Amino acid sequence: MNTANEYYFEDLVPGLRFRSFYGRTLTDVDNIWFSLLTNNTNPIHFDKIYVEKNYPGEPFKGRLVINGVLTLAIAIGLTTTLTSRGFMLGIENVKFHKPVFAGDTIYAEAEVIEARESRSRPGFGVVKIRTRAYNQNNELVLEFDRVVMVPKKGFSWR
Repeated sequence: MNTANEYYFEDLVPGLRFRSFYGRTLTDVDNIWFSLLTNNTNPIHFDKIYVEKNYPGEPFKGRLVINGVLTLAIAIGLTTTLTSRGFMLGIENVKFHKPVFAGDTIYAEAEVIEARESRSRPGFGVVKIRTRAYNQNNELVLEFDRVVMVPKKGFSWR
């Protein structure tokens, strides 16, 4: 297996699996800053009084919900070792399975599910990677497919 930042298109064959080396624990500060920086005005992410009043039952229990796009970004970041030589073309089939709360730690695993040579860019390939994110209890919280353009060995963008 290659070390970080050494994956080229030829290395990313269907069936290759990768698990993040570490997790990322989320905090209320992460959530509030991200939500407000991205102009997400849903108070479920930053207004504790609102959430306590409107979402007191399970699974929320009056807790702020981590912004789903933040969870998605963290899951991508945890698995970029596979694609750090390339760049993302798209995200498909995003499914949020469970809410994430402050104090949860997210881990991610990725599997190459498709790989083909680029039709428009010689020297590059297009790779589809299925990513799943889990919390500290190993509960699936998120899954999605990421499509990435990755260079072949010996090629660079020209």
